Formats: sequence, C-alpha cells, structure tokens
Amino acid sequence: MNKTELITLVAQEAEMTKKDAEKAVKAVIDVISDALVKGEKVQVIGFGTFEVRQRKAREGHNPANQKTIQIPASKTPAFKVSKQLKEKVNQ
Repeated sequence: MNKTELITLVAQEAEMTKKDAEKAVKAVIDVISDALVKGEKVQVIGFGTFEVRQRKAREGHNPANQKTIQIPASKTPAFKVSKQLKEKVNQ
C-alpha cells in the first residue's frame, strides 16, 4: 500500500473527502516526524511506538575496493510493534 492508497482508505473509513483525508494523513506523519527529530517517543496504544535509536560507530568495508572504513555513529528511527497489533497480524 502506498500513500495514495492509504489516503483513499482513510477517506472511506472515516467517511470524509480525499482532500480532508490527505490533510489528516499528512498531519499525522508530520507530527510523528517532528517528535522524532526532537528525540521524543510517539506511543500509539494498540499500534506501537515510534522512537529514535542510537547506532554506535563501527567498521565497515567498501564493497568496491574491500578497504576498511569507519562508519560514524548515527541516529535512526525505529518502530516497536504493540502486542495487540502483533496478535492481530498473526491471527
């Protein structure tokens, strides 16, 4: 499912126009993104938790020439699924 299909389904489920559904979906994505940029967790009960995780610096290999390179530490967004969603998917 892509973003356009998501907007269409949200519009149908919420009985709203596609234009309003697009605004709602965009707002949710923007709010979650902004919170992650600030280092905050976003917890949606029954769905899961969005958070930022710290990755340590490590060594890697350049596949073109097999030389060892240093990969710097970085932050990466992560999603931890809730127990309820996991159970629903596994039914």
